Amino acid sequence: MTAVLHIAFFLLLGSSLVRYLLRDTGDAPNLWVIALFVAFGALYLPGRWPAPEAGPGGRPSGRYLVWLAAVLAAWVALLVLAPSAAWCAMPLFFTGLHTLPTRFAVPLAAVLTALVVASKLRFMHDGFDPNALIAPPAIAAVAAAVLIHLRRQSARQRVLIDDLVRTRRDLAATERRAGILAERQRLSSEIHDTLAQGLSSQRMLLQAADRTWETDPRAARGHMRDAAEIVSRSLAEARRFVQDLAPADLAERSLAQALGALAERESATGPAVDFRLDGPPGPLPERVAAALLRIAQGALANVREHAGASRAALTLTCMGDQICLDIADDGRGFDTDAVPAPGTDRSRGHGLPAMRARVRQLGGTLTVESDPGEGTVVSAAIPLEPHPAPVPDRPLETTP
Repeated sequence: MTAVLHIAFFLLLGSSLVRYLLRDTGDAPNLWVIALFVAFGALYLPGRWPAPEAGPGGRPSGRYLVWLAAVLAAWVALLVLAPSAAWCAMPLFFTGLHTLPTRFAVPLAAVLTALVVASKLRFMHDGFDPNALIAPPAIAAVAAAVLIHLRRQSARQRVLIDDLVRTRRDLAATERRAGILAERQRLSSEIHDTLAQGLSSQRMLLQAADRTWETDPRAARGHMRDAAEIVSRSLAEARRFVQDLAPADLAERSLAQALGALAERESATGPAVDFRLDGPPGPLPERVAAALLRIAQGALANVREHAGASRAALTLTCMGDQICLDIADDGRGFDTDAVPAPGTDRSRGHGLPAMRARVRQLGGTLTVESDPGEGTVVSAAIPLEPHPAPVPDRPLETTP
């Protein structure tokens, strides 16, 4: 728009000068008027360089206002001497409406229109022409209305764009925070189910070795060997944890083989654990296999540390469209109604909330069945078909 205004100004300035030379000079052209035409043109464009207009929505600077006032003064002086310069008011009219605030642009447009009308009426020699009185205000009113409407539309668009940019920035920050929290939860679950459980087993074995060191050295050395094996496995888990957070037991084994090995290890250091496989497992997604193995590790750790059980059973059931893992024990059990909602009691362990979070991320369900003195059964069911997005957090599904 600025380029069009500049081109229109010089075209109208040139045509006004030609009209002045052809019709308004008489026998001898006024050199002062011609010099004023040249000065007017020189003031208009070169003067814009040291006094640029403000950007969209910005306020004009003091230098720009001084330049605009000087251009208008030169035009008024030229209009008094040469009525042909009246048409140069159009670019000035649009420049004012385009760059000045509305409360200043509209009065300026009215003044320019009034000067054009007065100049037309003053030098009218062929009788009164109604167009000279009506046409300039009508054209000015339409142009002013259009430009003001476009300016307001532009201002609204700038507000909407700013809101959109701010909303996208806030959304990106929210997604980043959600990603950080999800990653923290995942790391917490991984640490709890691997390193923390390994350290807990080592502590129990070392305490047992300390108690039997004097009375039964052979048993104490056995406990030490078992603790050393757990240290080796924990070290492997830690290295795997650093690499890709995948369970080390699944690096060269299937899920069923890894669960069988887990049952054997747990039987050596705690209650006897039996593993059973129902149905052909087939190839499983890595995330599903890793989640079920971690759930089994966490559930058996709870059996060893809290249940006081003599036996436990680990059952993997494959049913085509879903896979289920059941961990049952004959321990003391507990009241499922007394289990706090996830995140409400930080004094308790992270076992059940971590299991539930793993299953929920894969679109499955976790069920805990227990009664005091009746043992406990933890069941995790995960669909193998494409599943919907994880559902929002809700309390554990429990059946007394």
